[in-house]
Amino acid sequence: MASAPQNPTTAAAAGDALRVADLPGRGRGLVAARSVREGEVLLSEPALLLYPSTLASLRAYCAACFRALPAAAAVPCASCRAAAFCSPACAAAAHPRVLCAALSHGGGAGLAAAAPTEAVQEPLLFLLAAYSLPDPALRAVLSLSSAPPPPPGAQDAAGLHAAVAALAPPHLLPAGFSPDLTAALLAKDRGNSFAIMEPYRPGMSLELLKARAYAVYPRASLFNHDCLPNACHFDYPDRPGPGNTDIVVRALHDMSEGREVCISYFAANWRYADRQRRLLEDYGFRCECDRCQVESRWKDDDDDNNGDDGDDAMEEEEDGGDGGDDGMEEEGDGDADGDDDFPHAYFFVRYLCDSEGCWGMLAPLPPSPNGELSHVFECNLCGKLRKEEDAMPDEGGSGMVH
Repeated sequence: MASAPQNPTTAAAAGDALRVADLPGRGRGLVAARSVREGEVLLSEPALLLYPSTLASLRAYCAACFRALPAAAAVPCASCRAAAFCSPACAAAAHPRVLCAALSHGGGAGLAAAAPTEAVQEPLLFLLAAYSLPDPALRAVLSLSSAPPPPPGAQDAAGLHAAVAALAPPHLLPAGFSPDLTAALLAKDRGNSFAIMEPYRPGMSLELLKARAYAVYPRASLFNHDCLPNACHFDYPDRPGPGNTDIVVRALHDMSEGREVCISYFAANWRYADRQRRLLEDYGFRCECDRCQVESRWKDDDDDNNGDDGDDAMEEEEDGGDGGDDGMEEEGDGDADGDDDFPHAYFFVRYLCDSEGCWGMLAPLPPSPNGELSHVFECNLCGKLRKEEDAMPDEGGSGMVH
């Protein structure tokens, strides 16, 4: 994704924008610790755990920072030779040692045999990276909320544990290595990993729109879900300099102190039935937000005009529910397109990217140092910018600017 112009003062103040709160019926969540303005950076956090999405990612992206590998200047890992780095600096930083050791066997042939499909590769790569963490960081991962048990047959925890035991040298594994610990870690992965996406480009096929890597961010994992969120997250994997895998969360609009801050765990254009199915299977709850209460009364979900293509652009976090915010209360009261059956249509006009095939979410750029609002929106998937005055399609075309 393109790098967002960020105000250093705003970014530095992000740490005081949120506080953890116990929310009745919703568990822990994050609420605004003060009044928040649209576009403010609410959180900028480095990853506690970072790992490739598939074995194919090791051939395309730096094993340390997950920038796209340069065509001719990639630096092979001196130990496993199966991974590569974008620079000598990243090579010096290395990548997870247990994963590196697993890849050392025949250039990764053993790992590929243990995980022949992408569905098995992701959790196995997570385990190999998690078991590489120093003890304090491993305990921090284990302190996160757990996802509900997967459906029968969806994930073979015993088989994944056996694969780790077969691939990793025993002296590199922690003292508590056991099937129970592996199962506990897998529950953290399902409920807390964020996808670092390949940026969307016009005309890009959905097959190419995949995660480069996954990351665990302890504080960001506290965001609850809402199908009409008041914040959204950005990642900038190809941004130059340090921190390119940090998660950045910005406010969609103004919020008052004490208001819960929510993100969406997936693309906002998903249909009601698809959203409920994903939330129930992966996070163990049914959403009863304002949007879901409206859409649950629709006779035929196939008539949902919010789009029927989903992607992994916002496949995130832990337990959530309804949530709300000041701006959307006002927007929800109006009828942006005259359709009484969908009072939240204005949200999609204002905050859903209109680039063909993108379906990313638009958030205002941060205010200037003097507090002036930017009035420019950035897509968190394709990175394009849109002027606020062009938000309504009938008032100036697509409104997309470079």
